Amino acid sequence: PFLLMRSLVAFAALAAAPALAQHPVAQLNAGMHLIRAEVVSDPGTRAQGLMYRKSMAQNAGMLFIFDEAAVHCMWMKNTLIPLSVAFIDDRGAIVNVEDMEPQTEASHCAAQPVRYALEMNRGWFAARGVKPGSRLGGIPGVK
Repeated sequence: PFLLMRSLVAFAALAAAPALAQHPVAQLNAGMHLIRAEVVSDPGTRAQGLMYRKSMAQNAGMLFIFDEAAVHCMWMKNTLIPLSVAFIDDRGAIVNVEDMEPQTEASHCAAQPVRYALEMNRGWFAARGVKPGSRLGGIPGVK
């Protein structure tokens, strides 16, 4: 009976916890650096982004795919971890990288029209020498 009760309590706690959305994953690369990127490509999942997460694995990120190339902007409302965002053009080349502070509403924008943005833990790009002009491989839709 005790084991059954403990299992029921654990199940109830899991059922009450907000589920983290399961997004498709793309294996990207920046030169020799591999990235496991969750892919968000519709307005709802893009708006949610990495909100409310408390951590992210070292080589993990989130790839935002926009419907069309434009000067897209990101913000950190309800985002708890510091991030860097790379804005990426149709060829997979990084246009600019911006560092972002958690839980702020400051806009961080692409320097020119882009279709993609990749959020990683803050400083990830700089620590690996990945900068504007660097190309990323594995982005869905980029040849």
